[in-house]
Amino acid sequence: MKRWAAATAALALAATAAHAADRDRGVVVSADCEIDSPYEFRLTDRSVVYTRATGTPRTVLIRDGKLFIDEAWVAVSEADARRLREFERGTRASMPLVQQIGRDAAQIAFTAIGEVAAGLSSDPAATRRKLDGVRGQVDARIVQSISANRFSADALGDGLGDAIGEALPAVLEDVVGGAVGAAVGAALGGNPERLQRLETLDADIEARIAPRAKALERSTTQLCRRMEALDALDNALEYRLLDGRPLGLLEVRPRQARTD
Repeated sequence: MKRWAAATAALALAATAAHAADRDRGVVVSADCEIDSPYEFRLTDRSVVYTRATGTPRTVLIRDGKLFIDEAWVAVSEADARRLREFERGTRASMPLVQQIGRDAAQIAFTAIGEVAAGLSSDPAATRRKLDGVRGQVDARIVQSISANRFSADALGDGLGDAIGEALPAVLEDVVGGAVGAAVGAALGGNPERLQRLETLDADIEARIAPRAKALERSTTQLCRRMEALDALDNALEYRLLDGRPLGLLEVRPRQARTD
């Protein structure tokens, strides 16, 4: 599994032939639940839509208390109609929070990279312009780690680490200018303090990331509570598929301690 430490270690090895950090470590993000679904999720102006390529049903659509399964609207009880309306309202209300967590996580990665790279560069303004160029890459990587139907703190932490690991080499390319070994000293203007910063790059990033990642806990906890309420509505539906199975749109479970 990718981590920023692996990428920054590789960069430092190439730059100094001396840095050896092979620790497999992601960013620690706190949350007390994990969210999963067998479906892909999409929200339109009119409907909440769940789809999947294999298995049945392939399509589940919820719209104003009505339920569409694959190719037809199906009959539901009045109680289920109320549950479906509440499920749709809750899903729509949760989306801004999901998006905010993604934005906050991307900002954490972006800020940490910028602070570290600017500290190494002899031209911080130019380095920050280079960082602006990879912002989209950071955002896209984080977005892959969180959605309204799948979330885990470990996956988000891994996404943060991966985003940093993928973006940092591009940002620092101008700093070392492709130099290796002793030539890095010249690339860094013969500044021993900047060389030391390069050698301790992964630890520096970790120190900057940790308190900011901790600040996400309030939002991730709020998301867990909202998604638990949606899971309870899903579980309470009286409607059953033709083979007797419940819809099972999503599952929210307590977070399991990772073993890797």
